[in-house]
Amino acid sequence: MSQYKYRPIRFYLTSFAATWFFWIISIFIDNPAACTAAMLLGLISPAVTAVITVFTSGNTELKNDFKRKILGFYKLKPLNLLLAVLVFSLIVCASILLSVLFGQSLSQFSFTEDFSFTGAGVGSALLTILLASVIEEIGWRGYGEDSIAQYCSWFRESVIFGCVWALWHLPLFWIPGTYHFGLRELGAGYMLNFLVSVAPMGFITTWVYVKNGRSMLASIIFHLFVNFVQERIAMTPITKCVETGVVVLAAVVVVVTNKDMFFEKRHIGHLPTESVEHSN
Repeated sequence: MSQYKYRPIRFYLTSFAATWFFWIISIFIDNPAACTAAMLLGLISPAVTAVITVFTSGNTELKNDFKRKILGFYKLKPLNLLLAVLVFSLIVCASILLSVLFGQSLSQFSFTEDFSFTGAGVGSALLTILLASVIEEIGWRGYGEDSIAQYCSWFRESVIFGCVWALWHLPLFWIPGTYHFGLRELGAGYMLNFLVSVAPMGFITTWVYVKNGRSMLASIIFHLFVNFVQERIAMTPITKCVETGVVVLAAVVVVVTNKDMFFEKRHIGHLPTESVEHSN
């Protein structure tokens, strides 16, 4: 069987076009049910694009790789996944402690009474977080990330994907009821901070994905944890700006301590395959 040729440009253009089409429509919809439908269609667009791309490819290896990544419990590395959870927990704790220097309170070490957004008609904020964690990862890790990494190192892939991932969220800043809409109401600086923070998170999510044998399941678990903590820990908007700096530092540490994983080129041209194990 010939080696499958990934098409990242086609995948991302299709995903962006579909997502932004539905999300831009939802900005102007007053009917809650219609808004819900448009929001969901935009959210699932990358996942649908990934699934269609994989299962119409005619490549058995690509299809089997997709199934393994989402169903292969045996590929999970519990200690690596736990380490990732601890790293993000430390990021949050360090951000709150540092925020005291900017006049913020240690009372942020508590749970919020509710989520900071309504869910934009999706039903509830919790359901939105659950859907986003699962559906986004099916798109990004199901095809998107590998489609870039097939042609470059995981470091370069993380740079590209982090920037693309940040831009994908743009329409959400104009959709009432979303977390991003709330940031826009606070000011342009908070919008910019969100976009900047997403890029270095690309390195951390890539680390989780690759270290767990390119497992979508691991990425879903980590994504869900990050989203939940970001919402339920009572961090102020100022603290989340501090957090961006901490995330950048954490990303640097992750890259430096996993240089072989980020800079090796053994996988280039050899995806889809079982991931090379990285011991460093």
